[in-house]
Amino acid sequence: MRAVVVDPGARPQDMRLAQVPDPEAGPGEVLLDVAATAVNRADLLQRRGRYPPPPGESEILGLEAAGVVSGLGPGTQGWAVGDRAMALLAGGGYAERVAVPAGQLMPVPPAMSLTDAAAIPEAFLTAWMSLRDLTRVRHGEVLLIHAAASGVGTAAIQVGRELGARVFGTTRTAAKAEAIGRFGGEAICAPDGRFAETLRAATGGHGADAVLDLVGAALWPETLRSLAVGARVSVIGLVGGARIELDLATLMGLQAQIHVTSLRRRTRDEKAALVAGFREWASPRLSDGRLAPVIHEVMPLEGVSAAHRLLEDDATVGKVVLRVRG
Repeated sequence: MRAVVVDPGARPQDMRLAQVPDPEAGPGEVLLDVAATAVNRADLLQRRGRYPPPPGESEILGLEAAGVVSGLGPGTQGWAVGDRAMALLAGGGYAERVAVPAGQLMPVPPAMSLTDAAAIPEAFLTAWMSLRDLTRVRHGEVLLIHAAASGVGTAAIQVGRELGARVFGTTRTAAKAEAIGRFGGEAICAPDGRFAETLRAATGGHGADAVLDLVGAALWPETLRSLAVGARVSVIGLVGGARIELDLATLMGLQAQIHVTSLRRRTRDEKAALVAGFREWASPRLSDGRLAPVIHEVMPLEGVSAAHRLLEDDATVGKVVLRVRG
């Protein structure tokens, strides 16, 4: 099969397509013929040699895919050859075929294309994990999302809205602020990184009950100033740095909680439980359009280098999808 091959530390232009051995479906796994995959910032880190896959998982880039089931491993139940499915992966998406634990698959709604479906698993499951399981966003609360025009950010706006929150999203550009508004959030354009005063003014001084932080250290002083009493923060991105000086006394006074986590590092059982919960809640919303992937551009797999450059240049709203077949 064809797959993207890259040596750790490579530049985008050094990625190449090559023939590699087909994967085999192990016990409890499904073989998926990949129609499309999507690009995530974790792929950029792995390409640079800074984010290796968990032990035993595929070294090929790609954390999500959509396609058609072409084989079943021993003991696999709940899926049949020919089913359309989208998959959360620990690796292997930048290829024509991938082996996936059955618990990490979700059916693709009948009216949705496989290209659109490929942009759902990593972004929406990350948002769901952070907002439902970690920060436990409740109806009527104020949710603040950093980098809200990103793939995970645009998914989180929609998930937060469906959970009944009032959603605010930060960005540094006016163009992305306009996009945040289209997807149901209230945009805070903060080219200088300052947003706490604006958020407090918009919420009558209340601040944020929950924060989804896709940036990290660069925004922490303002994030701390924006928190309401009892706030919960989920940190899942570090593009703005990993080291901060943290005022624990302020957090103690606010009775605030901080969760720092990674979806990729969770066990297969943990991922299966996450997928099952999201599938039950999201399937009707994906079918009727209340939840929808936001796609910046669709490129052929041969365009993977250009796709990585788009993400590196922070030039995207939503996801970049790579068409693998068709």
